[in-house]
Amino acid sequence: MGWSSNCEDGFLIFKSPSYIFCAFPIFNCPATRKVRGMNLEPVAVVGASGYSGEELVRLLSRHPGVDLVALTSRQLAGQTVETVFPKFAGLRYSQLAFIESSVDKIVATGARTVFLALPHGVAAEYAKPLVDAKLRVIDLSADFRIKDAAVYQEFYGEAAHAPELAAISVYGLPEIYREQIRNAQLVASPGCYPTSAIVPLYPLLKRRMLKPESIIINSLSGVSGAGRTAKVDYLYVECNESVRAYSVPKHRHLAEIEQELSNAYGEDVTVSFVPHLIPVNRGIATTIHATPADGIGLAEISQAYKEAYANEPFVRLLGEKGTPDTKNVTFTNFIDVAWRHDPRTGRMVLLSAEDNLVKGAAGQAVQSLNVMCGWPETTALL
Repeated sequence: MGWSSNCEDGFLIFKSPSYIFCAFPIFNCPATRKVRGMNLEPVAVVGASGYSGEELVRLLSRHPGVDLVALTSRQLAGQTVETVFPKFAGLRYSQLAFIESSVDKIVATGARTVFLALPHGVAAEYAKPLVDAKLRVIDLSADFRIKDAAVYQEFYGEAAHAPELAAISVYGLPEIYREQIRNAQLVASPGCYPTSAIVPLYPLLKRRMLKPESIIINSLSGVSGAGRTAKVDYLYVECNESVRAYSVPKHRHLAEIEQELSNAYGEDVTVSFVPHLIPVNRGIATTIHATPADGIGLAEISQAYKEAYANEPFVRLLGEKGTPDTKNVTFTNFIDVAWRHDPRTGRMVLLSAEDNLVKGAAGQAVQSLNVMCGWPETTALL
């Protein structure tokens, strides 16, 4: 009696003439090109060695519709995923080796969608030739978020790197731009702070329920938001037992926040925004103070949130009594939102919490990928 083996539906099957001996999943046979009714999307991650890149590897490794064909890094080429990230040892793609960050090599992998997890300025160098090659690009940097080149230069201190691409990019916040993302070739994935502020503010400004000039945004972020680059300010002994504001009064993300809030309100909106660094690894907690428009109270605010987000899988409305907490959202793609009315001042207080590396970066980018590919939006994220 002879044994045979073959690849069926993404599983390696060992058989005898009378029974199946064993079956286990593999990820490099032709049958895996379609899993659970999904046509696999060949995906590459450029700059996969940073915190957002690592998070992309974690999420894409468990995505049933993704064929991760390339990870790039200038410093880590030739090393495997499990060597760079020991936590992924034994998991899918753990033996995938990083390659050089060259556009030609990326295109040669057959990738159809490319995530750019690169610093601003560097991302544009890759985006243009990749878009010219007809690949879809999801960029996690700030290069294409800001539509006005003059505003980009004001906040980033340098000329916009590819304003012609920024003009055609789609802002990658699915809760607001889902239909535009669906057919986009270039998605500018939002920043972490902007996501935490725009999600609670957008539906209220869209309905003109707040006086925009009254808006004050305070955010507290974990240290991973500063990236993986070694700097004295982010050493353990500098960050531990320390809470401090930074980039006051003009953090770069303010441009992005004001752009999207202006789109919601239909007029230019200027707000105050102060970020703070806190001694945790990940998570953002944002508190927003604003004066309601005449005749607007808690009932109207609550109804606006329900209309905007009741069917959104990743926006959890905690209502008038809940309190968002970073420990409830870390390692998830959720953003929790709550609200209060202060009868003493007449002001509204809006609260949100998210994971800066997931909903604020990699998870939101994967959410956009799901929209672009026509997959359930929660795939690999729940």
